[in-house]
Amino acid sequence: MKIATLFPVLAVLCGLCLPVRADLADGVLAIVNDTVITRSQVEDFAAPVIEGLRRQYAGQPAAFQKAAADAFDDSLNQLVERQLILHSFETEGYKMPENVIEDAFQDRVRERFGDRVTMIKTLQAQGMTVEQYRKEMREQYIEAAMRNQNVSRSIIISPYKVEMYYQAHQADFKMADQIKLRMITLNKNGENGADTLRLAKEIRAEIENGATFQEMALVYSQDAQQHQGGDRGWVDRSVLRPELANAAFALKRGETTAVIDLPEACYLLHVDDTSTAHVKSLADVRATIEKTLRTQEQARLQKKWIESLKSKTFFRFF
Repeated sequence: MKIATLFPVLAVLCGLCLPVRADLADGVLAIVNDTVITRSQVEDFAAPVIEGLRRQYAGQPAAFQKAAADAFDDSLNQLVERQLILHSFETEGYKMPENVIEDAFQDRVRERFGDRVTMIKTLQAQGMTVEQYRKEMREQYIEAAMRNQNVSRSIIISPYKVEMYYQAHQADFKMADQIKLRMITLNKNGENGADTLRLAKEIRAEIENGATFQEMALVYSQDAQQHQGGDRGWVDRSVLRPELANAAFALKRGETTAVIDLPEACYLLHVDDTSTAHVKSLADVRATIEKTLRTQEQARLQKKWIESLKSKTFFRFF
């Protein structure tokens, strides 16, 4: 569409005769209409995600490199999409009152920095001016508004679609046998196995004599759930090691196991409630299905919209 519009940019980059190369100067990675997207812009945009991946894949350099490369490519695509959307905003008659942008900017200053002085110091440390930050925020605000206008607002998930999805995905909503479990863990340290077993049997006797399992867990249990009275919530067999699962799932509601003596610890398990295998009802999963369908439809409409913007705007990757 816009070879003529692109020409001034190419002239600057190429001296009117050289092909655009991704390794020149900062490294041009893409052009959208008359806007250049450089490697450093993509690196800055991707930096928070890549830093999170660095922590996630610590000690796994190959996996990190692949994930970081994917994040870089995704960031480039996001920046290209942003420029396509901004170009649409500027050329297709959309309006955004500047006072709305200014109010959003002031709200962000208060939320992220507290006050303007702190904002200026923080931005200076990041090598960014207030105007650059405001421009970036304006673009983000416009992008979000345009996506909402052209994608999110048009999504309608009917009850019929929800019911059809539920019928077609019954396997996704199957629940295995479960128990509402409480557990007391008494760890064995060194050679005190006999003492630990003796204590476990004493606790079991207290429960038989009327003490509640919750009370005993609060006092004696040595695991992360101690302060919740040993409450593990609803669990299925896969959560427990076989020795514990076999004992726990043999119990009825309100029953407690005998002491389970294993090499590393002694255990007592109590079942507050039981639930047999079943398929969750539509009422229980309706909100989840609606969210899934909305996400799928949003992705479909967004892809369609972005493709329509690409058909009307010059863009190129390098």
